[in-house]
Amino acid sequence: MQVIYGINPLLEILKGHDRIIRKLVIASGKKGDSIRKILYLAKMNGIPVEFRDRDYLDRQTGGKNHQGVVGFSEDFAYVTVDDIIAHRHGEFKNNLILILDGITDPQNLGSLIRTAHCFGANGVIIPKDRSASITASVMKASSGAAGYTPVAVEINLSNTIAYLKAQGFWIYGADAEKGQNMRTIDYMENIAVVMGNEGKGIRPLIRKKCDFLLSVPMRGKIDSLNVSVAAGIILHEIVRFWNGS
Repeated sequence: MQVIYGINPLLEILKGHDRIIRKLVIASGKKGDSIRKILYLAKMNGIPVEFRDRDYLDRQTGGKNHQGVVGFSEDFAYVTVDDIIAHRHGEFKNNLILILDGITDPQNLGSLIRTAHCFGANGVIIPKDRSASITASVMKASSGAAGYTPVAVEINLSNTIAYLKAQGFWIYGADAEKGQNMRTIDYMENIAVVMGNEGKGIRPLIRKKCDFLLSVPMRGKIDSLNVSVAAGIILHEIVRFWNGS
């Protein structure tokens, strides 16, 4: 069983997708419109609710900011790369996949999954090693988007990229120093965007597998962006290009 906490993530999960909440626990005396919505959705879905003291919720979440609401669900169900390819957004004629090469911070992973979902990406691919996995912290950071967004775990990202290329994908790697200005690129058909580790960027082997390297143009005195912010700007540019706007 997996613990998921926080008002917004649980509201999103309860609105109805294929993650199964087995039980909800709410802090005794917790009230408000959001709690009433959670209770209503739990009743509609036949999910049992318990009211316990905050110490119990603190123990279940390791003292994290649970906002007085904790859910217990099935363990996160990872998918295959083929599942992600099949999960194309209905608005697009092309596929868009986000590949994360060594994102180790759960907050960044959650934010990246949320970003991928908001820009209509098919899904997210992460490596088995040297990466955060989908945990309660990641689910909370994604504001529930990890429940809607397919995530695949691959042992060898290099082989995965080769497989995507064979399926007609072009691979674009984010590189702040050596990348081409993202606004000068024609974004071809099916795309996978590779975002690298928060500190080291994309590993050299994975960088060599990319068809193009791109960067976000910046004008300030600080020359780097948070990885989830950079991913959002890049995905937005791709979608804007596809839409011809």
